[in-house]
Amino acid sequence: MDITIDTSVVVAVILRETSRDRLIEVTAGATLHTPASIHWEIGNSLSSFFKQNRLSLEQAVASIDGLREIEYRSHNVDLKTAIELSHARRIYAYDTYVLAVAMKTASPLLTLDRGLRQAAIESNVPVLEIPR
Repeated sequence: MDITIDTSVVVAVILRETSRDRLIEVTAGATLHTPASIHWEIGNSLSSFFKQNRLSLEQAVASIDGLREIEYRSHNVDLKTAIELSHARRIYAYDTYVLAVAMKTASPLLTLDRGLRQAAIESNVPVLEIPR
C-alpha cells in the first residue's frame, strides 16, 4: 500500500508524541511518499518549537537523527500545479505539495493537520483515519 504523509506525521514520530505508535501502526509495511520539501518543512517545524520554548537544541538534534528510521520516497512537485491548487483551496503552498504528491501517487493522505485533511477531502484525496 502507498501512503502520502506530511510533516505533522513525521514530526510526531521523530519527537515521540503520543500519536507515534498509532502512526507507525497505520504505516507499517506501506510505501511512504512525501514532497521533496519535507526536510525544510521539518526544520521549520522544529524551529517553531524553539520559539515556543517547547524543544531544546539537543532534543531537536536527536529527533533529526530519528529521521533515518523513516523510509520514504520524496517527489518533486510542479510549482504551477501547486500554486493553482493553493489558489483553488486557499491553502499554503506547502500543503499543496503534499496534496499534489497524494494525487500523483494515487495514495491516501495521512496527516494530523485538520486544515490539510479538509483540503484533501475537498480535493477528492482519500484520507486515512488514525486509530484511537
